Amino acid sequence: MHPELKLSFSVEIQVDKPVIVNATAEGGKRQLISILEGKVSGKINGAVLPGGIDSQIIQPDGICHLSARYGLQTDQGTVYIENNGIRRIPAEWRDRLFDQDMSFFNQIPQEDIYFRAVPKFEVYSDALRWMIESIFICIGQRTAQGVSLKFYELL
Repeated sequence: MHPELKLSFSVEIQVDKPVIVNATAEGGKRQLISILEGKVSGKINGAVLPGGIDSQIIQPDGICHLSARYGLQTDQGTVYIENNGIRRIPAEWRDRLFDQDMSFFNQIPQEDIYFRAVPKFEVYSDALRWMIESIFICIGQRTAQGVSLKFYELL
C-alpha cells in the first residue's frame, strides 16, 4: 500500500519585506517576514489574518529552515497554523541568498525550488476537526507578492 495525497485547500499569502536580524558567512541569515493578509480556498474558504510571521534561517549552505505562524478566518471557523519546513534552491543560485535583493528568485524555475512544510493546526470549531485528525503536508511557491501554499491530506 502506497500513501496518497489529496489537495485539501490553498492559501495565497501577501508578505511584507524581510527584516534581517543577522547575516554572517558563518551563521547564515536570520530574517523575519510579516504576514499581511491573504486568501484561503478549497475545502475551506476565507482569509489569512494579518499579524502572522515567517521566521527563516538561511544556512551558509543555502538551505532555508522556515517556521511560519499565522491565523485563518474561514467559513467554518478560525484556524491557527504552525508551518515548519525547508526550502532549497539549485546550487548555482545559493550565493545570492545573502544579497539584499532577492528578486533573482523570479529567475529560478519554480520546479527547481524544493519548498515543503509540515503544518500543525489548532482548530476552534467542530466543523474543522478533520484538520487535526489527519496528517498534512504543504507545498509552497514564492509569488511576486508573497507565497502560494497548497495543503495536502495524507490519505
